[in-house]
Amino acid sequence: MPSTPNPLRQLPSVNELLTQAQAQPLIESHGRVLTTESIRTAVDVTRQTLLAGQPADPSPAAILQRAATWLADLTLPTLLPVINGTGVIIHTNLGRAPLSAAARQAIATVAHSYNTLEYDLDAGQRGSRSLHAASLLQRVTGAEAALVVNNNAAAVILMLSTLCAGREVIISRGQLIEIGGGFRVPDIMAQSGAKLVEVGTTNRTHLRDYAQAITENTAAILVAHPSNYKIIGFTSEPELAELAELAHQHELLLLYDQGSGALRDTKPYGLAPEPLVQDALTAGCDLVTFSGDKLLGGPQAGILCGRADIIQRLQRAPLTRALRPDKLCLAGLAATLTHFVQDEVDEQVPVWQMMSQSIKALENRALAWAAELGEVGLDTAVQNGFSTVGGGSLPGTTLPTKLLVIRHTAVSHLETKLRQQRPPIIARIQDNQLLIDPRTILPEQEEALLEGLRVLSDEC
Repeated sequence: MPSTPNPLRQLPSVNELLTQAQAQPLIESHGRVLTTESIRTAVDVTRQTLLAGQPADPSPAAILQRAATWLADLTLPTLLPVINGTGVIIHTNLGRAPLSAAARQAIATVAHSYNTLEYDLDAGQRGSRSLHAASLLQRVTGAEAALVVNNNAAAVILMLSTLCAGREVIISRGQLIEIGGGFRVPDIMAQSGAKLVEVGTTNRTHLRDYAQAITENTAAILVAHPSNYKIIGFTSEPELAELAELAHQHELLLLYDQGSGALRDTKPYGLAPEPLVQDALTAGCDLVTFSGDKLLGGPQAGILCGRADIIQRLQRAPLTRALRPDKLCLAGLAATLTHFVQDEVDEQVPVWQMMSQSIKALENRALAWAAELGEVGLDTAVQNGFSTVGGGSLPGTTLPTKLLVIRHTAVSHLETKLRQQRPPIIARIQDNQLLIDPRTILPEQEEALLEGLRVLSDEC
């Protein structure tokens, strides 16, 4: 009987494969070194598969196709734009606040060329990157001065380490919050070198609790706005103005981690009131910190606003250099703040556009989508629902919305299929239905959304 040929002998060499016409586009796109690695990997995978007794095509065309797939997977970016159909406006896992057109253009312009990041055109010499957003922040908040770092946690660490290291900082037990990723206020304070002094109880802290805790080693009173949770019922805490008066009587600082970056009243949007940065400064806070990518609606940033002498101390701190924002952040932040200065937030800042959408407009969008998708065989409907602000802002507060509903016997499978689209579509499942909230679908993404949803008709 003739012997069965050894399939391993049919494997072409790496050098042979590199000379194939099918390999040339790979070399042109990815370079010879990376293409060689991909081919070597494809040959090894084919060899191991054959040695395991599994079927594998050892032909040059098949191996080069495996190499091309390997290269595509390697070079595919993992940071991808997605379509957010969840109804969570400031979705931390999905990049928080989408930026306005002006902010995106400002970032692109600065990224494209050299720029005045640290150059003073008038003086013809080195300048400061701090000024690019500072004057806008002063105008919007009324602060004497402002400083930008790379996120709000960094702002809090910089504030405490520079102003309070080695000394006591008094804080209410009810404000020892944990933010996303297990990042806790006590841990931040420990990292800063400040000594935490807890006062009051979880639900009630009185002015006298703060007063009784003041010692000769006290540096400041810290207030942390619990923007990602809410305590209701039998609660009380002093007003910021009362704490400011107490702190200043004892020559202490009143520091306020406002967090959410609310610069305008949220009540007209049907939302619970959120403390404003401007009000905190008016009440007497010496320094207020907050995020740039939450209710402010800009890029990730940590912002410190307050007394000019304190900001100057922070600017001189060695840690400030390690926490400084880059040119792209500053360009996007300045453009976003300009919307506030020009009173065009509802028209230009996506976060506020989403919050201000009328229920009728949301219903019209959802009904139009349902009708179009019904024509391709999907079982659709529109029902009442709720959107949330998210991002550690306005906990427990919702906005009424209209939801696009897709019914199917295997909604988990449909949800997975949507995540595999390009761009990925992130939906949610509730009551065994696939739900898409039009509130968080950007207008320019509508066609991509519908195209991705039409694919689901193949599953019906």
